[in-house]
Amino acid sequence: MKNIIRQVFHSPKFVVGFLIIALILLTIFTYSLINPGDPLQMIGLGSFFKPGTYISAYDSVGAEANTMKLPEADGNRLAGILSDADRISMLQWLTAEGIPESDIDLTDTTGLLNLWDDNYDPSIKPKGMTLAQRNYYSRLNSNLANAENNEEIIIAQVNEETGSLERSGVISSTDYVNVRDIANVKVLPLGTDNFGRDVFKELVSAVKTSLLVGLIAGLIATFIGLTLGLLSGYIGGIVDDIIMFITNLFTVIPAFILLILISNSIGQESRGATTVAIVIGMTSWVWTTRAVRSQVISLRNRDHVNLSQISGHSLIRIILTDILPYIASYVVMAFILQVSTAILAEAQLSMLGLGPKTTEIPTLGLMMNWSMLYSAHLNGSWWAYFPVIMLIALISFSLNLMNTGLDQVFNPTLRD
Repeated sequence: MKNIIRQVFHSPKFVVGFLIIALILLTIFTYSLINPGDPLQMIGLGSFFKPGTYISAYDSVGAEANTMKLPEADGNRLAGILSDADRISMLQWLTAEGIPESDIDLTDTTGLLNLWDDNYDPSIKPKGMTLAQRNYYSRLNSNLANAENNEEIIIAQVNEETGSLERSGVISSTDYVNVRDIANVKVLPLGTDNFGRDVFKELVSAVKTSLLVGLIAGLIATFIGLTLGLLSGYIGGIVDDIIMFITNLFTVIPAFILLILISNSIGQESRGATTVAIVIGMTSWVWTTRAVRSQVISLRNRDHVNLSQISGHSLIRIILTDILPYIASYVVMAFILQVSTAILAEAQLSMLGLGPKTTEIPTLGLMMNWSMLYSAHLNGSWWAYFPVIMLIALISFSLNLMNTGLDQVFNPTLRD
């Protein structure tokens, strides 16, 4: 056994795949301890918050402020006000006023603002420009002017006696607060989804659930395929004919179509993660059965098997002690592929709305389904779906890499 393990971990492909899976599992375990709680808890009153660190604006006003004179602060402030759409609109106005487009650099905020201040006139009515467009440019100009001129923001509170607003403080453009002094800070590495839920926390839970689905389905499919393959290959005769008839019947019917029909018949409220895993496992055993049968047929007439038969050993003992150990490595490889296939099958089912219940626990497929339903791919909210796609691909890649590494170790024709 030690020699086999040593050989396995001498395979570079297996080691790389194993390390990827180990890293994913370590991240799941560690983050679950650091940030426990319901992954489907809605923390944002809105959808698709961008990734970043969010601090309480209310608490930041009351925090101790420090004065800093940063030379790039004003430029950064103005650059943050100007969106890409605003810059393009300014370009359109300036070119309409006769300024060559080659003289306008949209990435140079200071130069763009200087051109705007020198040329914009609210009284001008460019040809073909609607009233709504002119009002937009007027508002943009006002916002830029306020950002350039305002040095202070006055904080006012209501006087309980008079009911009037009274000045209680001032925030200067040079005031900075230390984020550690703010009571409420929330780090969202991957922002929020369409329901205002922490995508990273949701993703960690989804990977754990999808791996669990893959393991359960893989165990069921491998057990069924292994049992039928062993019986069919060793006993032969009418038993082989019956098992192969059933196997061929399931081969003719597309497994995914059968999976869709069964999942749809179960109903949304009855489809938990375990139920979906069982359904996937019950429909994924066919190719394992055929592969194991072919391996057993090549072994059943070996000398050691014939010797066991002459010695009067039982059927179960011959299968378990004289045949199964010789195909054990192949069974492990089949199990790894079944896990990978099950994870992809769950993602496909959930994308069609036939996966586990949406109100209990997230899965990778459900996260993809939610992001597509709420058009994350159309509004630029890449963090809601791209990490999910990458994780599905990474898990599938690592499992297949482990399988390839094992095949190179145990298959004599592939050894160097």
